[in-house]
Amino acid sequence: MKYDVIVIGAGVVGPCISTALSRQGKKVLVVERDWSKPDRIVGELLQPGGVKALKELGMIQCINNIDAVDVTGYYIQYFNHHISIDYPLKEITEVTNPLNILDEKETQLKSDNTINKEVWDNDKRVRGVAFHHGDFLQNLRSVCKKENDTLEATVTKLIYEDDTVVGVEIKEKNGKTRKIYSKLVISCDGIYSKFRKQYSNNIPTIGSYFIGLYLKNAKLPENNKGHVLLGNHAPVLIYQVSPTETRVLCAYRSTKPPSSANDEVYKYLKNEVLPNIPKETLPAFQSALELKKFRIMPNQYLSAKKQNQKGFLLLGDSLNMRHPLTGGGMTVGISDCVLLARLFKSIDDFEDYDQVKEKVTIFHRKRKNLDAVINTLSIALYSLFAADKKALKILQYGCFRYFQRGGECVSGPIGLLSGMLPFPMLLFNHFFSVAFYSIYLNFINRGINFPLAIWECFEVLFTAIIIFTPYLWTELVQ
Repeated sequence: MKYDVIVIGAGVVGPCISTALSRQGKKVLVVERDWSKPDRIVGELLQPGGVKALKELGMIQCINNIDAVDVTGYYIQYFNHHISIDYPLKEITEVTNPLNILDEKETQLKSDNTINKEVWDNDKRVRGVAFHHGDFLQNLRSVCKKENDTLEATVTKLIYEDDTVVGVEIKEKNGKTRKIYSKLVISCDGIYSKFRKQYSNNIPTIGSYFIGLYLKNAKLPENNKGHVLLGNHAPVLIYQVSPTETRVLCAYRSTKPPSSANDEVYKYLKNEVLPNIPKETLPAFQSALELKKFRIMPNQYLSAKKQNQKGFLLLGDSLNMRHPLTGGGMTVGISDCVLLARLFKSIDDFEDYDQVKEKVTIFHRKRKNLDAVINTLSIALYSLFAADKKALKILQYGCFRYFQRGGECVSGPIGLLSGMLPFPMLLFNHFFSVAFYSIYLNFINRGINFPLAIWECFEVLFTAIIIFTPYLWTELVQ
């Protein structure tokens, strides 16, 4: 038997693209090494742009019945000051017609123990959602298994005929190997992609790390908000993932992970993070700290490169990664599935490689709008929020004060962050507005020492350019 498509990997992206293609009449096989529920500290926050993409795929019910928590925006703490930011109004966000894949009634969001469909529908603003990653993934996989052929095995290599990928060789749990053939292979094998390494010299870079821990029954300054804590310390993210559990991600400024020896992680959290935790959350954080159950993950960046391999395609984190500070990874990945499914809908035979190549070229061009915004914003915001130099601290202060201005100074950035306004030039405009506003505030703060502010003006502008422009350029032209 020859499949139309073989999908390698059943993370978030694999089930989404396989289900979308199978609903278009394609014969799809999904091969996953381990279908049991994973335990990860990322992929727990889905921005409104990702929720929108799930709706378009007809898979929005995958956020139901997992004790998911509504997210309505952000609470940003800057030293002793704070600001609350709501997600964008529905009326100003880009609207896309859903894929025609199933009866609409069967693919709508439902009410459950934690989600009220009526509240979601009547809210004038878009919403995100937070959850345990493993529970969400198992819901996606459940849909995937109902609508695709699935197999638990390890893909050991790709099968070639001349210069074309025509299938995969797998190793099953019993140790047996066999070959399975298809017209197209889509690799969604994640951040440590085996096939990216074989197919491309595109290597992810690690800029920092996150230390993660769970809080039990924590009280937050604002309910249903993602919390970002800023100051002299590296940024800290806090968001509720169930009625009783709250995730904390503490950035660690290093390209090497913190040592597990001599309680280095514990000391870092106690000395650097603990003093900056909001008073409402402090008791739960102290309790979690004493348990010493910490998880460490690298924050990786990988820009997407054009793909020209016949019969083979990278998708998801195997293609493209960004800093997880903005929680945009799943939004980009699921949105890519929507775009690719729309483009592939008109292809009757995936062995028509010229037509596939044409659609993949369009895919890479069209995905750049959202991709460039989310990826560049993640790097730029981390640089500002983790400020460890004078120029970055000036930009960090200016960024917070920019948000305090309200109006477009808030609605534009939160629209970009949420994945609802995929416009790179809007990002460019707001980022450099922050830079010039930071320079203006620094002149005011310097007062009679304005000659020093003149020097700092050039330093701030140069810093803004080098932490933003190269990444935006890479995302848009590569």
